[in-house]
Amino acid sequence: MNTRHPSDKALFDEYANEYDSALTQGISVSGEDKQYFAQGRLDWLARGLEQLGERPKRTMDFGCGTGSATPLFFQSLGADSLVGVDSSQRSIDIAAAAHSSNRARFYRFSEYSPSGDVDLVFCNGVFHHIPPPSRSEALNYIFRTLRRGGLFSFWENNPWNPGTRYVMSRIPFDRDAVTLSALEARSLLRKAGFQILRTDFLFIFPKMLSWFRPIEPWLVSLPFGAQYQVLCRRS
Repeated sequence: MNTRHPSDKALFDEYANEYDSALTQGISVSGEDKQYFAQGRLDWLARGLEQLGERPKRTMDFGCGTGSATPLFFQSLGADSLVGVDSSQRSIDIAAAAHSSNRARFYRFSEYSPSGDVDLVFCNGVFHHIPPPSRSEALNYIFRTLRRGGLFSFWENNPWNPGTRYVMSRIPFDRDAVTLSALEARSLLRKAGFQILRTDFLFIFPKMLSWFRPIEPWLVSLPFGAQYQVLCRRS
């Protein structure tokens, strides 16, 4: 399965070694680094899973890139195992060198065959790189990866947030991305056979306004955050 256009594969191979610096070029305007956002996403997901009474053990990072979020699956989610998949061979090589173990494995999409035994698939900022006509195919891949009743944590950049658009314009590999709103995402997910459980908008306040962050959990239903999560279940 090709989740990205061939030119995107070449693009992410090109940026694999400089991915962090290119990303920092964009998100630095928030006053935070990528670790802040990665930790925030996984911690928020963990909170939602706890509320649902779910403890996923077999997990997948769909579009894992260089694998920098890998430790958080074990630290924040308490996962037993992780499979990271991506279209960029260079990114997979870097992820495997840094994080491969008996608990974490990394493959290109075409090398991993979905077998319906994963408890949770996590995906962050991948679908705006997938051409709209190919997004249903990518969701089908995820659907077939999950066990029945398995969960999908779908994170994307919120195009309704002006700050998000500005940040993406500063990141070389995001400038030509085709964003999708939470409404569009929810529609795609339903058509793919997923049951929507909740939609949350996070990362409202930049570091300079960090004293307002304690109220963010009460604002997640409003479409203000820089990113959103649609948490859903395989029917």
